[in-house]
Amino acid sequence: MAKQRVLSGVQPTGNLHLGNYLGAIRNWVDGQNQYDNYFCVVDLHAITAPHNPATLASDTYTIAALYLACGIDLQHSTIFIQSHIPAHAELTWLFNCITPINWLEDMIQFKEKAIKQGQNVNTGLLDYPVLMAADILLYEPDKVPVGEDQKQHIELTRDIVDRFNHLFATPKEPVLKSPDALIRKDGARVMSLTDGTKKMSKSDPSEQSRINLLDTPDEIAKKIKRCKTDPIRGLTFDDPDRPEARNLLTLYMILSGKTKEEVSAECADMGWGQFKPLLTETTIQALQPIRQKYKEVMDEKGYLENILKEGREKAAEVANATLTKVKKAMGYSLPV
Repeated sequence: MAKQRVLSGVQPTGNLHLGNYLGAIRNWVDGQNQYDNYFCVVDLHAITAPHNPATLASDTYTIAALYLACGIDLQHSTIFIQSHIPAHAELTWLFNCITPINWLEDMIQFKEKAIKQGQNVNTGLLDYPVLMAADILLYEPDKVPVGEDQKQHIELTRDIVDRFNHLFATPKEPVLKSPDALIRKDGARVMSLTDGTKKMSKSDPSEQSRINLLDTPDEIAKKIKRCKTDPIRGLTFDDPDRPEARNLLTLYMILSGKTKEEVSAECADMGWGQFKPLLTETTIQALQPIRQKYKEVMDEKGYLENILKEGREKAAEVANATLTKVKKAMGYSLPV
């Protein structure tokens, strides 16, 4: 029996942080042997906000290398770069022409990002959920690993599938199939070190707000030492008025591999002065193998380029077959 297919990706906008790893990539790694996996670096999405063209390519390769460093296994997974496959942009245009604009204006992340960008809101920022739908549907996945904040994008993708099939197919012979979201419960939403009510984000201007996967031990220690806490002794997951305590305990729980009950008992009588060194040591130990593997990947000249070339060829074959089906259903003439 063929394995179900999974598709996901990360933008190359700076280093990956603990939120990316615990909310997404570790989930990919843990379940990858169960699925036929396609993991891309979504560099087309990276330009919906102002970006640095001098670092876009190197940032893209960094993310691809970090996929491998985090444990993505090429026996079960295909890694590729989104912009290397033109079908992503072409399918987005086709979907644009059947997607009502009010669907996009209602997207929560668009509203939030538009406020942040002010007068610099471009069409790509409004339209990137359609590009995301194209990214997904080109590979006909069964499941899409996402964080809680991305569930609305999967719902939009499913709406586009329904609309396309209604317009250009029949219930008995649909052209596109709807994927399901695959969400990890623990750690799916890792919060900022400077504000326990906000998600850890690469777009936060403060480096202090996040722990990057390639941070040195000294950088990790400084960030945890300075992270926001509260004056209360004794740490608990369950006080809604202590978001930082819940966030930091959750990080410790996941990185240490302990249960919530074990962490609750261990930390119930601790002060922050006791807990922060414990979290620091645990975080450094958890990230050390990733930093080491990343260095090995980047030091082996040509290794990453060969992986991405093979990934592009494999992914393009699948993507182009889907694009051909869509264009045929819409009535396009196809090249001979």
